[in-house]
Amino acid sequence: MGTVWRADEWAEDVGVVDGTSPHRALDAARALAGVARALPDDPWTYLATLASLGATDLTAARALEPHLDAVAVLAQAGDPDLSALGVDDDSTFGVYAARAPGTGLEARPGPDGPDLVSGTKAWCSLAGLVSHAVVTTTTGEDERLHVVPLRHPGVTHAASTWVSRGLAAVTTGSLQLDDVPGIPLGGPGWYLGRPGFAWGGIGVAAVWFGGAAALAGALLAAAGRRPPDQVARLHLGTVDRVLHASLLSLRHAADEIRGGRADGPAGSLLAARTRAVVADAAEVVLTAVGHGLGPAPLTHDEPHARRVADLTVYLRQHHAERDLVALGDLVLGARGSG
Repeated sequence: MGTVWRADEWAEDVGVVDGTSPHRALDAARALAGVARALPDDPWTYLATLASLGATDLTAARALEPHLDAVAVLAQAGDPDLSALGVDDDSTFGVYAARAPGTGLEARPGPDGPDLVSGTKAWCSLAGLVSHAVVTTTTGEDERLHVVPLRHPGVTHAASTWVSRGLAAVTTGSLQLDDVPGIPLGGPGWYLGRPGFAWGGIGVAAVWFGGAAALAGALLAAAGRRPPDQVARLHLGTVDRVLHASLLSLRHAADEIRGGRADGPAGSLLAARTRAVVADAAEVVLTAVGHGLGPAPLTHDEPHARRVADLTVYLRQHHAERDLVALGDLVLGARGSG
């Protein structure tokens, strides 16, 4: 992993994770499934594991995080029998819940078993690699959650337009489904209403934190190669300040989840706050490390340059000012209900 900011305080042993390709990274998913299933009872291990993955390699973390999120969702749903969809111990999952104008999936009852799911789903990362997906659907006027097989003949992958320089191997595109069998999870509205919906967003923030902590480690390593001047010490102090706040925020989130205080509106507020704190810290770290180290590692250190590009793209899962507006709405809502 190399030098990572205060890794001894939070890192979990995630084993050997090959980040050179998402396909090989997914091989590690099976060994970590138990961590995801234990999320309600041991949330800090879950968050620390995701942070460790982010510090190790963001491509690997981006491949593994949705699979672990899906495992946690399935556990909350009671681990339903999905054998009719070909789900077994070797299955890997994506979670596709993004909404894009003019797209969506509809589910209708099948003639003899699973529902039939049709439509278009946008922003489906690694859909060509994972075997199954947890997807949001509509059934009449109700929003539902279904598990679908992605190797079914009714699944068509749109031609990729993925030109990203960050997370370049995490190809993301659209899927067209035509009467693909799907098994529902929970009842109408269960996906958004379940306690774990907010927890998944906190998990993504833990990955951001790990990636930022690894970048901050580059500053620490540079300080060991030559005595840091006043500006270098300023950058070290800056990254320590914001990453310490992020670590405390993630630990607080874990305490709230374990204590049963992260359900419903309280969970939504907790997730929005945590993600805002960590996203802001990661952007500060990106700037401080760039200013402190200059162009050399961006142009001659492949792992460092890739981590900067990967984290820059990954952070855009936080919608910046729009998510802060949403946080403000949640704050007002909490005050009104107090």
